Amino acid sequence: MARPWRVAIIGGGITGLAAAVRLRDRAPAGTEITVYEQSGRLGGKLRTGELAGGPVEFGAESFLLRDPAGAASGAVDLVRRLGLAERIVHPTVGQAALVISGGLRPVPGGTLVGVPGDLAKVAAVARPAAAADRDEGRPLLGPDDDIAVGALVRARLGDQVVDRLVDPMLGGVYAGRADDLSLVATMPALARTARAEHTLVGAVRAAQAAAPRAPGAPVFGTLVGGLSTLIDAAATQSGATIRRNAAVRELHRTPTGWRLTVGPTRLPDGAAPPRAGAEPSTVEADAVVLAVPARPAARLLADAVPAAAAAVGGLDYASVALVTMALPEPELPGLSGLLVPATEGLLIKAATFFTTKWGHLRRPDGLALVRASVGRYGDEAALQLTDDDLVGTVHRELSKALGTPLPAPVDRHVQRWGGALPQYPPGHLGRVATARAELRAAHPTLALAGAGYDGVGIPVCVRSGETAAEEIITALGGSAA
Repeated sequence: MARPWRVAIIGGGITGLAAAVRLRDRAPAGTEITVYEQSGRLGGKLRTGELAGGPVEFGAESFLLRDPAGAASGAVDLVRRLGLAERIVHPTVGQAALVISGGLRPVPGGTLVGVPGDLAKVAAVARPAAAADRDEGRPLLGPDDDIAVGALVRARLGDQVVDRLVDPMLGGVYAGRADDLSLVATMPALARTARAEHTLVGAVRAAQAAAPRAPGAPVFGTLVGGLSTLIDAAATQSGATIRRNAAVRELHRTPTGWRLTVGPTRLPDGAAPPRAGAEPSTVEADAVVLAVPARPAARLLADAVPAAAAAVGGLDYASVALVTMALPEPELPGLSGLLVPATEGLLIKAATFFTTKWGHLRRPDGLALVRASVGRYGDEAALQLTDDDLVGTVHRELSKALGTPLPAPVDRHVQRWGGALPQYPPGHLGRVATARAELRAAHPTLALAGAGYDGVGIPVCVRSGETAAEEIITALGGSAA
């Protein structure tokens, strides 16, 4: 009898755990799945904590409910698979605001990540250079072209649309700049229609028409009890062996599969040495899913697949800090939150009013949970501030933006996410395709998955992990059908 398959998943975030669940569902019975997580905690950027006696997200807050085609998103499908569907809740307040010239203005409707399909709807926030968006008799993009979002929108609609709308919206998702980020990677629907349409407004309208949404239908959801419940359920139902504090340091090809060198997570200088028996060891696997950021993946790929390592290893990441405060009965507007353009000169780039946005988090004691995001790509000096200074600055800037002094917090938490958000330059998806082509040709039992390759957001990461699992099953001679 053939021995069971052995599959190693490097990375215990939502991508790696989604891969583990898919392997458990579709790989042959008895398949041995091991997840290696270098930290002591599963979930990556999904982390539910506690503040002032109640749950609060210290990482990702919610997930999209629909995919671009209008079907249930990867996150919703996984939630259902794990038996958590009854926990899904939707925002009770959806309107957000932009900080413009020191005041609040509602985020206009009818845009695609800030790019307007109706110029009149954004006039209160930005003055589009409408005359520049003329039909020049050809599509905006060629069949294989990519371009920075900012370059396209500035050329067609002017600087204010970028600086006051597109940049803060992209910054809220990527902590990056519109002038640096790939259109194809960050706004694929618009990139597709830009290959046919002759104007940017026309491309936005075509993209919106291709993915219609029922009026009033919720866009986002989260889980009662927090998103860590998704992580816990995935880890349990995958049946995988979970190895925490297990850093995979080397990955080498063998005649029958892969050899991993696994050791304890490296400690900072001056920290106590690892306990006896925690020295690095080697383990064998038939297949490997690399569900880690691009640079760690490139280091592991350097020996076996140097061309793939070179293709993905240059991707940069932004660092951010999330400052959450529990405020006693503050005067907050009836908004889900706000976005702050970089041109406003503030440290904060976004804020979420949790207990306004999410009805299930509202508290009878009047405490409001407010979270602000700090840190833009290329401007991370602010992240060197101490926790106390960050909280003080956020409190002061939010008070200024809201036009009313906020009460002193009764509790607060600072979560620092170093190297958290990938910064996709133009051509990113082409480089990822090159890396994966190298792997499929030479080493089909090694797969890349995660935000560093396919996009940010829980649904995309889930689908990325599931796709990697299916590729592994096929490569090992099974069927993922």
